[in-house]
Amino acid sequence: MHSEVLLIIPAYNEEDNIARVVGTLESDYPQYDYVVVNDGSKDGTASICREHDFRFLDLPINLGLAGAFQAGLKYADKHGYDCAIQFDADGQHRPEYVAPMVAALADNDIVIGSRFVDAPKPKSMRMFGNNLIEAMIKLTTGMKISDPTSGMRAYNRRMIRELAYGPNLGPEPDTLAYLIKPRFDLWNPIAAMELAKLDCGIALLASYLVEDAVKKGELCTLNVPELDFTVWLQVLRHEQKAVTPQMSAFYKLLREYYKK
Repeated sequence: MHSEVLLIIPAYNEEDNIARVVGTLESDYPQYDYVVVNDGSKDGTASICREHDFRFLDLPINLGLAGAFQAGLKYADKHGYDCAIQFDADGQHRPEYVAPMVAALADNDIVIGSRFVDAPKPKSMRMFGNNLIEAMIKLTTGMKISDPTSGMRAYNRRMIRELAYGPNLGPEPDTLAYLIKPRFDLWNPIAAMELAKLDCGIALLASYLVEDAVKKGELCTLNVPELDFTVWLQVLRHEQKAVTPQMSAFYKLLREYYKK
């Protein structure tokens, strides 16, 4: 039986901090689950996680914050967590604020751990950028967010699924603006699935995405043998890398397979 709350800790070259941060969570906040997402670190981050038997995902290459956090969200979705919180690996986020954020999530989809609820923003170029982003979000959505660049954010179950599988939805201020603004986006597979649940039509979706809903009886699958879908296949490679004999053999194998 696991917690309903998962702290997602993206980590890139955090060998100096990761043992301290995760150790504090394990000793002082055992009521929360966590997963470290080692984002292709070049230092000893992964080794430290293995040495201490930390729960972690080991990405083979560096995907950046957006990719690492999305990997953590997919982990949260797969394991059925109701709340996921982005938690920095350098120790700047304070775990005592997790509880009030989770409580606030009962009436919201996203809760941001703002640094400026009761304190004024310091005057600096960095805060100038923060103020500019805040103004742009207010202009485009009508909603005021006091700290749009805060990295400590909590997401409910619905947001976990949407951000885990939605394209180009990283943990950035522009995603907040996109989610706030009313929209009707059928390119988003999660939106299509939710509309199908509401009996608004039929959706063509990947089986892995709907298997839980089918098991729960929220959706049913339709067998339509008359439909003939054309498969478009693109193979991408680095433009400055030579085509090796192994790659050529792989291309040939694909061509022969799809000719059938």
